Order: sequence, then C-alpha cells, then structure tokens
Amino acid sequence: MFLTGFAALAVIPTLPAAVRDLAGVSLYPLVAGCFVAASLLGGVLGGDWADRAGARRPLAAGVVLAVLTLLISATSTTVWQLAAGRFLDGIAAGMIAVSINTAIGQTYPDRLRPRALSLMSTCWIIPSLAGPPLAGLVAAWWSWRAVFFGLAALTLLPALAVVALLSSRSRQSAPTYRGDEARRPPLLAAALVSLGAALAQFATSGWSVRNLVCGAVGGALLCSFVPRLLPRGTWRAARGLPASVLLRSLTSGAYFTLEAFVPLMLDTERHVSAVLTGLAFTGAALAWAASSWVQGHLLDGVARHRLVAGGALVLAAAVALAAAGALPWMPALTAASTMVIAAVGMGALVPSLTLLSLAHSPAERQGCASGAMQTSQNLGQVAVLGLASAVFNLFLGVGSSGPGGYGAAFALLLVPSVTAAVLAARTRVAQA
Repeated sequence: MFLTGFAALAVIPTLPAAVRDLAGVSLYPLVAGCFVAASLLGGVLGGDWADRAGARRPLAAGVVLAVLTLLISATSTTVWQLAAGRFLDGIAAGMIAVSINTAIGQTYPDRLRPRALSLMSTCWIIPSLAGPPLAGLVAAWWSWRAVFFGLAALTLLPALAVVALLSSRSRQSAPTYRGDEARRPPLLAAALVSLGAALAQFATSGWSVRNLVCGAVGGALLCSFVPRLLPRGTWRAARGLPASVLLRSLTSGAYFTLEAFVPLMLDTERHVSAVLTGLAFTGAALAWAASSWVQGHLLDGVARHRLVAGGALVLAAAVALAAAGALPWMPALTAASTMVIAAVGMGALVPSLTLLSLAHSPAERQGCASGAMQTSQNLGQVAVLGLASAVFNLFLGVGSSGPGGYGAAFALLLVPSVTAAVLAARTRVAQA
C-alpha cells in the first residue's frame, strides 16, 4: 500500500510535463481521468476474483501489473501510450486496494482489523509528503520519464517479494457463495462503465466527428450501466444512502477536477516549476489529514450532515478562488493555495459521508454501501472532469485565451460544490 500510494501521488505532478512533451495537451483530461475510470473496473475485478479464489491471486497480479504499467508509461512515444499506461495502472491500483482490504477481512481477527485498516491509512502519509516534491525535483532536474522508471525500479523488488511470499503460502480456501450468475452483471457493468468513461474523456479533447461519436457511445454506456452500480434513488438525491452516495460523487468530482486543472494551469500558463506544484500537492495532503483529524477528535459532537455542508462550502470557496486565480494579474500562489483550501473541506466531509452511508445501511449491507460510495467517487471524478474539460476545450476552440478557459472550467465546479452544500440535509440520520 505504501508503494501504491507513493506511485499514485508522485506521478500526478509530472503528467502536465509529460503530455506537453508528447504534444498532447488537449488529451490531458483523458490521461488524467483514465486512471480513475480504470480503478473502478480494477476494484470490481479484484473483489470478484478475491471472493472466488481468495485475496492472494488478485494481489499478486495487481503488484506485477503495477510494475509493467509504469514501464509502459515511462517508454511512451505518444500520448496514447501514456494514456494506456495510466489506464492499466488504474486497474492495478483498484485490484491492489480491494485485495488488501479483502485479505484483512479474511485473515485478521475482529479485534485486529481496525488496527490493520488504520495501518493501511498511515501508509499514505509519507508518500503524500515526499512523493510529489521528489517527483517534481526529478522531473525538473532530469525528465518526467525518470520518475516512471524510478518508480518501476522501486516497486520491482517488493513486487517480486510479494509474489514469492504469496506463492509459498498454502492456498487459501476461497469463500463459497450462491448465485454466481448474479455477480456477473456488476462486473460486466463495471467494465462497460469504465469503457464509457474512457470514451467520454476522449470526447472532451475536441469537437471532431470522431470525438462526437465517442462521446455519444460513452454517454450511452454510462447512462445504461451506471444505475446498476448505485443505490436506487441516487440521481434524485433520495434521503439517506442515495443522497450520501450522490454527494460523494459531486464533491469528489469537484475536488479532483480542481486537482487536475490547477497543476496544468501552473505549468502551461504560469510556467512555475514542478517543485512548486509538488509542494501544493503536499500541502493539500497535510490539510486533508489535519482536517480529518479535527472532525474526528474535536468536532465529534457536531451532526455529520452539518460537517458535510460546511466542507462543501469550503470546497466552493476554494473553487471560486481558483477561478479568480486564473486571471493573468493574480499571483500564481493564489491558484496553488486553492488545492490546500479545498483539501480542508474534503477532510471534513469525506469521513462524514462515509459514516453517514454506514449509518443508513444495515450491518449485512454495509459492504455494498462502501462499494457504492467508492463507485460514486470514481464516476463523479470522471463525469465532472469530463464536463470541465469540454468547457475548457470549447473556450480554446473559439479562440479564447488559456486563462479564460481555465476560469470557465473552475467556474463550472461551483455547480457540484454548491449543490452538495444544499443537499447535505438529505443525508441526515433520523433520530430514533
């Protein structure tokens, strides 16, 4: 998990330089978003595989695939190869995450599972502090390819050790369950949703006939199969779990789209160093962790739906500041600081939404609720990033300046942020 987090966070600051070097800036949304689309498929695939054969096999496959995908990205000669590498890396990351969680559930006693899960969370602290700035330094002093090659070398030996360790253990008895056929439609739906999301991301890169066809096909796949992965009533924000799932989608979409466009603007318009961009990511990670600690220790008595509303309002304020930061006469640090401010809001609302989703679900359905929240988060990132990218490319296509396109994309993010704040009351847990 440590290496997965390190690779995931270190790669992000180098992507703007990579797509610029490969002459594919217009396809940056596809490169940035396909990882998220693929992780949805990887999570469902890994979970289904772990249920059938135990967690060892998908975990071993995931760590091996992670190394191969880093090499694919490192040797990219076109932006399409880079996008393919990121897509496969998303599948690997989804498989690893769900396999680790499944392994904890299958092998640890009840009293140790919370500690094991807590340990998995702490594995992201050092990567969030060191990964982005180190990657920024390597990219600035050497090249973005060195970042991918270095991560592959760093991951290779642990990956081989994991495979050898898992192979030496006796085969874990796989849980048996009924209704194999009932489990296939979610897996197929996840694959088609991932394909639809990738097509939709490509469609936002231009306005040609090919882009329009891909957008229509991707939209049709998303509209047809997304409802199979989410609770009924999600789109109308039905009270309880559906509203919680919808708000996870809206807020995650707004935050991670902001996180994708701010580094791109800093690189292409403000020409700041990759080191500064990496420090912005580090600051955001620290702000998220600090805000999460505060909501868990100092604001425990505050109603969770109120924390969701407050966090969404902070997110909206950060988005508005980002739109202002796109103006040419505003300091570059204005835009960079928005990532930190937005992370404060997310640190308060994400744990609150998770707790609300569990409170709205019976004990035997909490796993499904958690899965729906993860699916909703990924879909929100893909959908909001796609819409913002379409607006961005539309402004560039009509001859607008770069700052104008960024400002319009950031202004669009006010819609999901404010909507989440308004709908937060619908996640409220009814008092007995």
